[in-house]
Amino acid sequence: MHEQAPDLWDRALGAYLGFAIGDALGATVEFMRPREIAQAFGVHRDMVGGGWLKLPVGQVTDDTTMSLALGDALLAGGSATLQAFVANGDETLVRSIGDSYVRWLKGKPVDCGNTCRRGIQRYLREGTLAGLYNPGDGGNGALMRNMPAVFATLGDDAVFEKLSMAQARLTHHHPFSDSATVGLGQLLRLLLTGADQSASEQWTTQWVEANAVFRFTPYKDRATAYVVDTVQTVLHYFTLHEGFEAAMIATVNQGDDADTTGALLGMLAGARCGASRLPRRWLERLQPATVQAITAQTRGLLDLAQSMHPL
Repeated sequence: MHEQAPDLWDRALGAYLGFAIGDALGATVEFMRPREIAQAFGVHRDMVGGGWLKLPVGQVTDDTTMSLALGDALLAGGSATLQAFVANGDETLVRSIGDSYVRWLKGKPVDCGNTCRRGIQRYLREGTLAGLYNPGDGGNGALMRNMPAVFATLGDDAVFEKLSMAQARLTHHHPFSDSATVGLGQLLRLLLTGADQSASEQWTTQWVEANAVFRFTPYKDRATAYVVDTVQTVLHYFTLHEGFEAAMIATVNQGDDADTTGALLGMLAGARCGASRLPRRWLERLQPATVQAITAQTRGLLDLAQSMHPL
C-alpha cells in the first residue's frame, strides 16, 4: 500500500465521513419545511434517525450507499481498467459502474430517486451508457454520488471530468447536472489540497460568475432535489459558516432534500476541517459498518489515484 500524506488522508476521510454525517442527520427532516422542523425539533441538531423513511439512528440513505457503489466499481476495476478508460475510452469501467448501480438497486436500498431509478433501469434493459437529454434529469442524483470519482482521479483534472461525466450520464443527462457534478468536484479537489476559507470562497465566486444559474446571493431559501436549489443551498451555507457544525445545522434545518444537501455540505466542510475535527457526537452515532466501509474505500481510492499519478 502506498504511503499517503496525513493531511490529504485526514481531509479525504473528513469529506467522506462528513458526507455520511450529513446524510444521516438530514434524513430525519427530509421533505419537511423549516417551519415544520422548528415546530417538531426547535433546531434539529441530533442524529436520531426516524424521518419519513423511519431509519434507525445513524443509518445513511441512497446518497452514501450509491457513492459506495461507485467506489466499489472503481476499486474492482483498478488502475488497469481506469487507464484503459483514459487512454482509448474503453467502456469496461463505465459498464462496471453501471453494473454496480444495478446491484445496488436490486439490493433494495432504503430510497432511490426517480431519475436514478429510471437511468439504472434503462441501462439494465438497453445496455446504453447514457440516455438522451431529458429536461427532467435536472436532479441532484449524479452530483450526490460523485465523490469517489474525485478521490480516484486526484492529480489529473481531465480524467476527473471524463470519469465524472461518464458516471453521471448513466442516469442523468442535463447541463445543470453536468455543471454541478464537475463544479462541486473541482471545489472538493481544491479543499483536499488544503485550500483555506478565503481560497475556497474566491473559487466559488469565480465559478458562480461562469455558471450564473447557481448564483446563491441573495439566497432563495430553496433546498429541493432540483440540482440548482441543491447547489445554491450547499454553497450558501458552506461560505456563510466556517465551522462544520454550524454549517451542517443551518443546512439540514432548511429541510426539503436535507439528506443530500446535508451530505454535500458535509463533504465540503469535512474536507475543510478534516476527519480529526468532525463532531464526535455525530461521528460516534453513525453505524459502525458505514464508518468501516467509508474508511476502507477512502484509503483504496487514494491508493488508486497515487498509482496513476504519485501525489
